[in-house]
Amino acid sequence: MGILDRMSRLIRANLNDLIDRAEDPEKMLNELLREMNENIREARIQVANMIAQEKLFEADLQDAQRDARDWERKAELAVTRGRDDLAREALRRKRDAESIATVYAQQLTSQQEMVAKLKQQLRLLEAKYSEAQSKKDVLVARHRATVARKQITETLAQLPGFDTTSELDRMERKIRGDEARAAAMEELQGESATFQFAELEEDLDVESDLAALKARISGEEPMSLPSGSTSGSSVPSTDESD
Repeated sequence: MGILDRMSRLIRANLNDLIDRAEDPEKMLNELLREMNENIREARIQVANMIAQEKLFEADLQDAQRDARDWERKAELAVTRGRDDLAREALRRKRDAESIATVYAQQLTSQQEMVAKLKQQLRLLEAKYSEAQSKKDVLVARHRATVARKQITETLAQLPGFDTTSELDRMERKIRGDEARAAAMEELQGESATFQFAELEEDLDVESDLAALKARISGEEPMSLPSGSTSGSSVPSTDESD
């Protein structure tokens, strides 16, 4: 494949399409930039060589045209000197020089067209190369982000029964259950304290009843009860009359 064909293919390449089709866009972009850079280097060498060839054709054309003019002057000089034989030879040489000049002119025109085409494609390729360089980091970053999202999605899809919504619901139910158990423990602790105080009061009542019973049996006065306590049984009162 010639340099023009390679340059044309690279110039027509759509970077976004290449990225989408590539299995490894980052590797593809690096390879594309390397290929572009190599083709630019080769194209510059070829353009320089063709410009040099153009200059040679131009110089050859100028030489042939100068030869034709020189033979024309010689033919004129031969005629003025009455040397028709030399005039005829000079005119034949002039015609040969003009024929050669025509060939060089055609070659020069073709060469100039080729050089112009190469120069244009070289400029386009350089612009494409600059575009690829400027897009590389952005496209690679986009590709890496896409790959990461794809991997996360695939990983989540492989987890048995994983559902984000259901997981959140399950976590909420667990937290609410923990809160309810904590509230129940606090309530139980409160009830336990109340129950203990009630037991203390009940013990005092039993002691009062026991003291009253002993006093009744022995005919003695019952012992004074602690302040605020009540008796579970009535103690008969003794009325003294004056």
